[in-house]
Amino acid sequence: MSQAIEIKKGQVQEIAEKFKSAASVVVVDYRGLTVAQVTELRKQLREAGVEYKVYKNSLTRRAAEQEGFEGINEFLTGPNAIAFSNEDVVAPAKIINDFAKANEQLEIKAGIIEGNVSSAEDIKALAELPSREGLLSMLLSVLQAPVRNFALATKAVAEQKEEQGA
Repeated sequence: MSQAIEIKKGQVQEIAEKFKSAASVVVVDYRGLTVAQVTELRKQLREAGVEYKVYKNSLTRRAAEQEGFEGINEFLTGPNAIAFSNEDVVAPAKIINDFAKANEQLEIKAGIIEGNVSSAEDIKALAELPSREGLLSMLLSVLQAPVRNFALATKAVAEQKEEQGA
């Protein structure tokens, strides 16, 4: 009996560590997915460096309380899987959201984004954001616009003066 309790305490500690170190966490209901679909989802997540696991809700609740994420406990009902990402905040949300669009059985329940409990709508909004590279290219484009416009204006003035002088 005490050995089983020790094993469960170890699992709670493992989950708590994952909550603490994760940049983002996404909780999903995977009911209705086939084994092939779950395997494909796991493959996509693994390629992005995201860990996808199924834990007992009672153990996950204890770990969430231990780390101060009690707000996620209301979503830990029924069969759940949890995606943990330590580096990329957007990756699990984007992959799971895209997969859920193609497979309606997969339901995003909630998540934790950089230490804040987030609703399914927040997770979906995060998933719709462009990638980091896309955002950087947009920023670069915005920063270049004034310089480009100035260059075009000076070129037009120079051409106009050239025509007047000729």
